[in-house]
Amino acid sequence: MKEIGKKSGTMQLAALGIEKAKEVLWNLSPAELVEEALKNGEGYLTDNGALMCDTGTFTGRSPKDRFVVRDEETEHSVWWGDVNIAFDPAKFENLYQKMLQHLEDRTLYVRDAYAGAHPDYRLNLRIVNTQAWHNLFCHNMFLRLTEAELEQHTPDFTIINAPEFLADPAVDGTRQSNFAIINFSRKMILLGGTGYAGEMKKGIFSVLNYLLPHKRNTLSMHCSANVGKDGDTAIFFGLSGTGKTTLSADPNRGLIGDDEHGWTEDSVFNFEGGCYAKVIDLTREKEPQIWDAIRFGAIVENTRFKPGTRTVDYTNNSVTENTRTAYPIHHIDNAVEPSRADIPKNIFFLTADAFGVLPPISRLNKCQAMYHFISGYTAKVAGTEVGVTEPQTTFSACFGAAFLPLHPTTYAEMLGKKMTDHNVNVWLVNTGWTGGVYGVGSRMKLSYTRAMITAALNGELQEVPFSKHPVFGVEMPATCPNVPADILNPRNTWSDKEAYDQKAHDLAKAFVKNFNKYAEYANEEILAGAPMVAVEA
Repeated sequence: MKEIGKKSGTMQLAALGIEKAKEVLWNLSPAELVEEALKNGEGYLTDNGALMCDTGTFTGRSPKDRFVVRDEETEHSVWWGDVNIAFDPAKFENLYQKMLQHLEDRTLYVRDAYAGAHPDYRLNLRIVNTQAWHNLFCHNMFLRLTEAELEQHTPDFTIINAPEFLADPAVDGTRQSNFAIINFSRKMILLGGTGYAGEMKKGIFSVLNYLLPHKRNTLSMHCSANVGKDGDTAIFFGLSGTGKTTLSADPNRGLIGDDEHGWTEDSVFNFEGGCYAKVIDLTREKEPQIWDAIRFGAIVENTRFKPGTRTVDYTNNSVTENTRTAYPIHHIDNAVEPSRADIPKNIFFLTADAFGVLPPISRLNKCQAMYHFISGYTAKVAGTEVGVTEPQTTFSACFGAAFLPLHPTTYAEMLGKKMTDHNVNVWLVNTGWTGGVYGVGSRMKLSYTRAMITAALNGELQEVPFSKHPVFGVEMPATCPNVPADILNPRNTWSDKEAYDQKAHDLAKAFVKNFNKYAEYANEEILAGAPMVAVEA
């Protein structure tokens, strides 16, 4: 077995059962990996220096094909169901052996890295890839080791990723030929049948979402985070389309990270070493930081060139709407390194309410914060997905249900305790519609939303009077600098006040109906955060 790169690798791979690979390339540099990818026909070089690659059949994650091995470690701790689908330990071992046979006589790209920018909470990783561009993705997205650290590196968790390996569902226990399987006892993730690189990133996120709350009393979060010049940390939660990336990317504040973080007793820290951003319709005017970050060393996924050029056409959605880029965080000028800052003073739950009901900004008490955190609400509007012709409510527990191995109430209770311990403000920000539902009202101006967030960060909203929303009970400020006072209470923006009241009650009922699936495990404080509306049995 020919090896290039890190010494003593043969013994370490043998411990995994990998002994007959044709060639093992350890911890190659980005330039070397780009060369390998181009040599292998895995992608193309763009005129801005980024590597363009396709993910194949799967252009996003496949949640129904994500499994967790059910054994003594996980039996009574994992939240089993549609999110965490149980997988038999014996089937895992059989599939693992088949993958090892598949890796024989192949060139493998191995990367040592870690997740968690806090030294006391880091998770050491080893990733084995059959594709060079996937190994470059891991270089960008996970935290990078120094030369001295590489010499001492011992992995806590291993990923083996072979996109070309297809499972046999009838034999292997998978749903179809692709799979992502987490084994907490074996400390391993197996990936096959899919070229979507994000499965690796989200696999490790799921691992941290289990280990940190369950074993280390640390809250793991699907959020972005930034920090001001005075060290004031802010956290932004929000589902796709709510403005999380846009609103957390503030040139006057340092970027801690854009997607995954942990909250310890003394700090907030990024899990990752890079950013994985959507690029559909990307322009320098709309997202200058992302635009400038796409250069040599970065990857663009499932994009296409403008005809006759090597210039990326970011408007082209012929492959998918989910076109993305992956780049190391130091490609962002105002990134904080190491990616860590003090505990937050302000938390923002972002929602794009297409029903025009929720206030543009409101303050939540502890009970409401836990309730809305578990709810994870936004609304899809017409045209965002096939078959969506009018606004639809969307709920995702803790703003990331797909990555939660534990029950959502576990994370919500930790959030509530931290709010109390550290006197944190939680704000619900509606970046969606005002003056009526989608199609009648108008989208909240970005300049107003930025002004409201700035006022919250600066403490200016602490000095103004508040009133309670009659249905949701959240507190609405009477005034806000640089924002017209008449839009702060959403009911005032509707010409038909009775229609507003009805829509507010309808949305509140949707919240309560969605929450029913969690109510059995929710404590009295969480239940007290529900909207004030009667729901028929």
